[in-house]
Amino acid sequence: MSIHVALNHITHYRYDRRVTLSPQVVRLRPAPHCRTRILSYSLRVEPAQHFINWQQDPFANHLARLVFPEPTREFKVTVDLVAEMAVFNPFDFFLEPEAESFPFSYAAETAHDLAPYLAKLPLDATTPRFKAFVDSIPRQEQRTIDFLVGLNQRLQHDIKYLIRMEPGVQTPEFTLTSGSGSCRDTGWLLVQTLRHLGLAARFVSGYLIQLKPDVKSLDGPSGAEVDFTDLHAWCEVYLPGAGWIGLDPTSGLLAGEGHIPVACTPEPSTAAPVSGAVDECEVTFSHHMHVSATWQRSPTPPAW
Repeated sequence: MSIHVALNHITHYRYDRRVTLSPQVVRLRPAPHCRTRILSYSLRVEPAQHFINWQQDPFANHLARLVFPEPTREFKVTVDLVAEMAVFNPFDFFLEPEAESFPFSYAAETAHDLAPYLAKLPLDATTPRFKAFVDSIPRQEQRTIDFLVGLNQRLQHDIKYLIRMEPGVQTPEFTLTSGSGSCRDTGWLLVQTLRHLGLAARFVSGYLIQLKPDVKSLDGPSGAEVDFTDLHAWCEVYLPGAGWIGLDPTSGLLAGEGHIPVACTPEPSTAAPVSGAVDECEVTFSHHMHVSATWQRSPTPPAW
């Protein structure tokens, strides 16, 4: 038996008058490296009179570039996908011997390839909280996975999660000073922290699917009370031998089958689900997501 999950996601902009839209870029298609199997995917755009070109950005993310020839009073994007939620062990990966313990250094060729993911924000007099946080991280030799799990859980404990509707991402300094942030703020804080520690990291935007467990836990949290999905953000770190490994500082866990990446980039600004310009106007924004799960019986293997 396997679980198939149907996700429906509607993003709807309504304008108070007819406006001209610049080319709009939509990043809502599962990324090529998504470990969760995507069985079907569709993207529906309104107004119906538009041109669409599927492209890949420099980081191999799928994006849809939309051009609207006529003014419009609305812009609506509907995503429908079906995913197979097969449980996998997020710790099931191999590390090269030189990366088994932290700290470690990348080979020169690897560091060259990872250069965009090693770019750091400054640590100076304008960022005292961020500098103090980075300086407080122990550097003594330890197992790399233990180090990453500990840092991920520390952020989950130190940064209070909040739902923030304002656009953009907070700076690490602001997030640490306020002690709170959305998933994208904590994800960006972890990205920058890892880079200051010499580890390549990238910002991830995607879907998070959480299903209600069939059996309640007897000795800990049982998880989601109902089937749930939302847009989410987290971090991926590059480990030689393993590749990109997802860390979710909002939950303090490694990314699992419920994390479906749609855009992985060096900067949050190029991972936005929808981006583009519009004439000056009043905008009403609505956002709706729904997920439903069904059990699917696996085919009976043939008798030989």
